[in-house]
Amino acid sequence: MHKTFRFIPDVSPEDIVRLQTEGLRKTVARAYTNPQYRAKFDKASVKPEDIRDLADITHLPTCDADDLRAGYPLPLLCVPKRDIVRIHASSGTTGKRKILAYTKKDAETLALQMARCFELAGLTEDDILQAAVGYGLWTAGVAFQSGSELLGMLTVPVGPGNLEMHMTLLQDLGATCFGATASMALLLAEEVDRNALRGKIRLRRMICGSEMRSEKMRTAIESRLGLITSHDIAGMTELYGPGTAIDCDRHEGLHYWADLFILEILDPKTLAPVPDGEVGEMVVTSLIKEAVPLIRYRTHDLARKIPHSCSCGLSMPMHGPILGRSDDMLVYRGVNIYPGQIETILGSFPELGGEYHITLSRDDHAVDHMELSLERAQGLPSGNDIYLAKAVESALHKALLPRITVTITDYASLPRTFSKAKRTTDNRV
Repeated sequence: MHKTFRFIPDVSPEDIVRLQTEGLRKTVARAYTNPQYRAKFDKASVKPEDIRDLADITHLPTCDADDLRAGYPLPLLCVPKRDIVRIHASSGTTGKRKILAYTKKDAETLALQMARCFELAGLTEDDILQAAVGYGLWTAGVAFQSGSELLGMLTVPVGPGNLEMHMTLLQDLGATCFGATASMALLLAEEVDRNALRGKIRLRRMICGSEMRSEKMRTAIESRLGLITSHDIAGMTELYGPGTAIDCDRHEGLHYWADLFILEILDPKTLAPVPDGEVGEMVVTSLIKEAVPLIRYRTHDLARKIPHSCSCGLSMPMHGPILGRSDDMLVYRGVNIYPGQIETILGSFPELGGEYHITLSRDDHAVDHMELSLERAQGLPSGNDIYLAKAVESALHKALLPRITVTITDYASLPRTFSKAKRTTDNRV
């Protein structure tokens, strides 16, 4: 490793194998104390003593969000209630929220993985973090703040929304880093640009998480704010919260903390491992989590492992950016389409901005139609819209096969949001 870190361990690949093997065996033994887990293990005819090395992980059953909902309000709990010091919960888009319990050590691990992310992003105790992420039951606010404070940064916990307050505090307190969803970051960048405030703020880095961010969106945010760079951060409530992975300044992939969890990439239909470098569903197993350990938890996030080491020299392995969710896949005229595929194609057109919206409909003859609304890049005239739309339609057809209708709109005409952007409307049902 080329650099010494305070919070990121200097471990070799052999060390990682050893830590994962020890952690897996302890985690399986802990999980077996929970009746829900024990029933799943017994059904799969596997006991803790059967797990001797990493290859044995394939004998273990998977779990998913249904297992968390089935045990509401404190699912898969493996410690006495008196040991719980905090709870967090998922957004609860369907049914009841998934509530996750934390011991004191679990809360410390959440802060640790966030401090690692900030450290890998080049931040130090001399930086000031302004956090525009949600507080309360959601994990992000507490995670960003506790990780920032552990690193030693001055932390400004504003929360999402309230752009006027954010811009005032950016000027008055001089934050050097901003943490937000990509959508919130874009809103801020556009507002700073509109008010000619770039020369009055000190931002140099951005940490974006919670949703996919296209390359166009990244470059738009960086150029409008005059950043050195920005970083994508990954995470999930079930695995402590944000901070499970982040890309370094080389941007070759997201380094994930392989001493804290095991990452498998599986075929979402067969649950068989996919070859290294191929896209599949991310399945995670925690290694030191106490209150609610995860055994092969199906995240439904789609990504791939990066099969080579990063040129930065860090031994922690990498996965690629989150391309979407296996349960967010669009089935259009018999073809499986992921939003990440569309974003990749749009990235090849410099005439386009970073926002888009997909609308699916079905006509009276039961024929499906997809309309893709795209923003023209800032400052470009509308005279070339027809030709640009046809060029994008042709590129989409070549890559995805079915025909998609493209409409070009003015810059900043599509909805903006402080939280995760909803970029698909399906009117077919």
